[in-house]
Amino acid sequence: MAQPADWKTAAQLQPKPAEYAFDLEGALASIVGVRATIAEDAFTAKTLGTERAGNGVVVDSQGIILTIGYLVTEAETLWLNTHDGRALPGHVLAYDQETGFGLIQALGRLGLPALPLGHASAASIGDKVVVGGSGGRIHSVAARIAAKQQFAGYWEYLLDEALFTAPAHPNWGGTGVIDEGGRLIGVGSLHLEHARENTAPEHMNMIVPIDLLKPIYNDLLTLGRANKPPRPWLGLYATEIDGKVVVAGLASEAPARRGDLRVGDIILSVAGQNVGDLAALYAAIWSLGRAGVEVPLSLYRDGRTLNPVLRSTDRALLLKKPRLQ
Repeated sequence: MAQPADWKTAAQLQPKPAEYAFDLEGALASIVGVRATIAEDAFTAKTLGTERAGNGVVVDSQGIILTIGYLVTEAETLWLNTHDGRALPGHVLAYDQETGFGLIQALGRLGLPALPLGHASAASIGDKVVVGGSGGRIHSVAARIAAKQQFAGYWEYLLDEALFTAPAHPNWGGTGVIDEGGRLIGVGSLHLEHARENTAPEHMNMIVPIDLLKPIYNDLLTLGRANKPPRPWLGLYATEIDGKVVVAGLASEAPARRGDLRVGDIILSVAGQNVGDLAALYAAIWSLGRAGVEVPLSLYRDGRTLNPVLRSTDRALLLKKPRLQ
């Protein structure tokens, strides 16, 4: 995901100030670079790496920065780079498992304007947006809303309605998606390919909508988490194959591994509810209660049906806590 220091977005993809009714340069000044270092023994080190880089968006003039949480989960050190060449340390305030958002506090005077929050729900397919990266227009993309739909991630993650933008930003993590009114409507999370008939696949970014931040923002600032019970987590990585949910991997130290699930297992049901896709799997698990609840599964393996009962956990308990630099 990290790019060489001298990279630039292709000139034809860069947003042009004359095409927008808001102060494009001023809005992009609110986007900073984020660089995090994670300990080698951290829970997420093997899957996400120990050196992570991306972007963040100033959402409060007191130096509060919104980013995508995987960039800063378990960060030991954190640095912020501004459009005018400054580098400041930062501190992770929160990482929300359900939305995927992360919040950072700049440790020092950031002195950058906050980007006002818009409404992702008001965005329509085809709307013009700017997918802004740190460093201004040369690190940003003039894009459009290509889709609005449910997104289920293999890591026990589900958004009822994510935004998808195209063309894709090459350094998408934590980018700020800015609507035609100059307001922040989402934060970049993933790069995806969308298959199309008789033509090359379209490259897109999956965007976490800003509407999910608003109900939990104050909780994240004051508590470091959303003020509600944590969801049960099993630590299984799953995929959909021919209408079946298949185990594709297992997180270390997770209930799924301790419960002897195996790669290739087909998950038939959860507590008696049949599941044929990831969204149904997650909904069934989460409906059982808070983290720690028992999760009865029905599996198909090597011609046999198995019925393990897993004791779920709160994933946050496995993560290193943020510490002040």
